[in-house]
Amino acid sequence: MTEPITQRDGAQAPTPPTRRSLRRARHLRPTSMTTDPVRRVPAEALARRKSIVLRPVRSLAALAAVAGLVTAFALPGYAAWQPADVEVSTLQQVASDNAQSLVVASDSVETQLTRESYAATTQAEIDQKKAAEAAAERARASAMVASVPFDYSIVPPGNGSVRWPVGGPFTVTDRFGSRGGAHMGTDMVAAGGTPVYASLDGVVRISQDSYGGYGVTVVLESVLNGQRVSTVYPHMRTGSRQVVPGQVVAAGQLVGLVGSTGRSTANHLHFEVYIDGTAVDSLAWLEANAG
Repeated sequence: MTEPITQRDGAQAPTPPTRRSLRRARHLRPTSMTTDPVRRVPAEALARRKSIVLRPVRSLAALAAVAGLVTAFALPGYAAWQPADVEVSTLQQVASDNAQSLVVASDSVETQLTRESYAATTQAEIDQKKAAEAAAERARASAMVASVPFDYSIVPPGNGSVRWPVGGPFTVTDRFGSRGGAHMGTDMVAAGGTPVYASLDGVVRISQDSYGGYGVTVVLESVLNGQRVSTVYPHMRTGSRQVVPGQVVAAGQLVGLVGSTGRSTANHLHFEVYIDGTAVDSLAWLEANAG
């Protein structure tokens, strides 16, 4: 035990300060403070609190600014860029996934395309169609032109070495050398089924139903006045051929019937004559040698 120290004047000496009392005294020491009505808060603590509160706000503001820059500059450029190896989808591919629809007009109706809903035309088909249309036009034009009729009563069948090939009335339309020099015969327009006769004695070289653009055709090889003569009878009616290759025929013998097979637009006989392999005017040759 320690006894309190007594001063000479009889007053009791003060008790030495403890650490607790010093901390308490330091805490209660008057300082410059900013207080609120409820509790006294030191100015340094208030400043620290403000700093803590404003720090997240400043961070959010900085993040917002960065996001704005990215949105303004980076995203448009990224959207415009595409990898080189990415295949661009076509409108049909997009529409097949129902990802996008295209409406052309308010009254448009959806149409299902099938193989039968369209057709492709080759150049050969186009040329053939144009040639047929041109031939039809020439036939119409020729029908309006004065034709040359013939009376066969003066050339009875079976009389003479050269005969008229058509056994009935006919009209001459396109002549030898027409169509820019490409027409190698004489077109004799007659009723379908009119008899077609051999113009000369000879041997059948060709007799077939499909002889190129000539259709049903018979070709005879003959000799007249020491010259080799070939006569051609094309466009005859299907199934009307009366002779076969290698058969020997006489002038005036039936070889077929007038028709419109092959590249033809009307019933007629396109009669051709070749002398020693050269085409000649068949109408002039008939006029000079027949009957």
